[in-house]
Amino acid sequence: MCLADLMIMADKVVDGGPWTGCAVMFLQSLCPDVNLLSLYKDQQGKFLIFKVIKLTLIDSAGGLGGYEILKVHDADPFLGVEVKFVDVTVCRQFVESYSSGAVRQSLSQHACRLLALSQEFTLETQLKASTHTLDHCLEKPELCLQHIHLSQPERLRDEEIDHLEQQLQNQALGPAPQFPAIIQEESPVPSNCFKFQNRVFEDRMLTAADVQGFSNGVGRQWKSVGRALGKSCRALKSPAIDNLAYEYEREGLYEQAYQLLSRFVQAEGRAAKLSRLVKALEDCKLTSLAESILDMQPQE
Repeated sequence: MCLADLMIMADKVVDGGPWTGCAVMFLQSLCPDVNLLSLYKDQQGKFLIFKVIKLTLIDSAGGLGGYEILKVHDADPFLGVEVKFVDVTVCRQFVESYSSGAVRQSLSQHACRLLALSQEFTLETQLKASTHTLDHCLEKPELCLQHIHLSQPERLRDEEIDHLEQQLQNQALGPAPQFPAIIQEESPVPSNCFKFQNRVFEDRMLTAADVQGFSNGVGRQWKSVGRALGKSCRALKSPAIDNLAYEYEREGLYEQAYQLLSRFVQAEGRAAKLSRLVKALEDCKLTSLAESILDMQPQE
């Protein structure tokens, strides 16, 4: 069946209604010490694996909208992730990210960080729409989109996914005491805190939200921040930053900045603290971006 026939069939499916489609991504760890199925069956592991998947979709689909996870299921030896798309542009971006290897890279990076792995996480992936294995036609993205469009979701979102989404949202909001708190300037700064613009903030490890906020706001200054971080991070010493600029030139400034800070987090582990990023931003005179990441209003 040719692409034109598929497009005619797809038009008949929705009869002029909104664009929808469904794809299932299958994941299998290639690391002997990491079993995704076993982790997902554990209550704490389930949330961490779901968070890895969610963050990867945010990275590869360009945000939070245009799709939803319907179900994560046992497809031994794979872990299956069923995703419903409701926006063809978002779906196209996901397919392009999957084709380029960005989805697998994002899965690996988030898994390494959230699961606290000491080695690089490698995995095998497959992408299917109904009976079609899309890995066989990734060089034809429009054909992939049509297969996804013709594969209409057969179920509503699983209650377990509703619970995990709520858990993720609660974690993102966090309890009130965890928000940056003003401490009297005269007081000594505690060892687990740092001072910025005469305010004292609790120090912590960088989060995915920090990385995303930095990548969205730093623009062309990402190299300057990288050099500032490189003063105390061997992984960002010359020529690492120039290599990143060359390797991700086609992907644009956001991806270059994202990869820079991701490399910092991977290399420094628990030492990849918020205070170090804020100090680097301050050194580069990017105080407004630091204020944004700290969720504070600029000082009058």
